[in-house]
Amino acid sequence: MNVILSIKPEYAWAILNGQKTVEFRKNVFKRKINKVLIYSSAPDQVFLGYFSVKEIDRDSPNSLWKKYSKKGCISKDKFFHYYSDKNEGTSILIKKVFKFQTPLKPKSIFKSFTPPQSFQYCDLDLSQLT
Repeated sequence: MNVILSIKPEYAWAILNGQKTVEFRKNVFKRKINKVLIYSSAPDQVFLGYFSVKEIDRDSPNSLWKKYSKKGCISKDKFFHYYSDKNEGTSILIKKVFKFQTPLKPKSIFKSFTPPQSFQYCDLDLSQLT
């Protein structure tokens, strides 16, 4: 199973450039996730590529910060503000990134598309998009 994640452009591009190798999330997936389709949120509002998932780590924000702070491309203040109301968080470790040659408009893939607030399951064969 795959998911679509809305990711702020600065972080989406950092993933594509290989600087960011972990994505932080508040919510955990109920299903096993293999790949993540990267939706770069406003102002981009396009799909930039996808990545395969190496591992998903669920832990306290303090532990996640200790393990992944150097891989997340986020300041300590922003990280702890993001998790301020949570006792647990999710880290998605990135295995391999696949960048689309040209960013894809959502309507070119989905007839009706609303960017997910958290995540959205997706059963597309993402390798068909590259």
